[in-house]
Amino acid sequence: MISKLMIPFVFVLGIALSGCGMEAPEGMLQVGLKAPSVVTRTLKDVDGDMSQLTSYRYPDERMYQYSIDDALALNKTVLIEFATPGHCTVCDKQLQMLKAMISKYGEDVAFLHMDQYKNPQAFKAFKVKGDPWTFILDDTGTVKFKQAGRILYGELDHHLDKIINKKG
Repeated sequence: MISKLMIPFVFVLGIALSGCGMEAPEGMLQVGLKAPSVVTRTLKDVDGDMSQLTSYRYPDERMYQYSIDDALALNKTVLIEFATPGHCTVCDKQLQMLKAMISKYGEDVAFLHMDQYKNPQAFKAFKVKGDPWTFILDDTGTVKFKQAGRILYGELDHHLDKIINKKG
């Protein structure tokens, strides 16, 4: 039996383990649909000033090389991470994990990070509310996978491999 003192702890733990906003908003871009081609700011647009692109404390410049519209024109797999680590601890951890993914898939996948404060037009175009949200687009710009909240390395590795190698 859970004591009355444990209820607040369990509630806070549940929030900490979930994403900062887990429910898919009505009208959100769905798996199987084409991703919107939206212009977003890149490292080049801000003269290398990362603070104008992200609230993340340890950004990886490889995630800020392409605007969404430019990434779609590459005709390769695109992973877009909607995360605002300035107010979301789960987002911070998610971006740390993505750095390892970039090292593995950097040649085959364009990795993009969209911060709600710095590229709000991306959140609006994809109809994303809350974060983190992970979207994987295939080489035609079709959404093949999306997930709210934290995703583990092994899970993401599985989905990327499947999409890159067209296994389903």
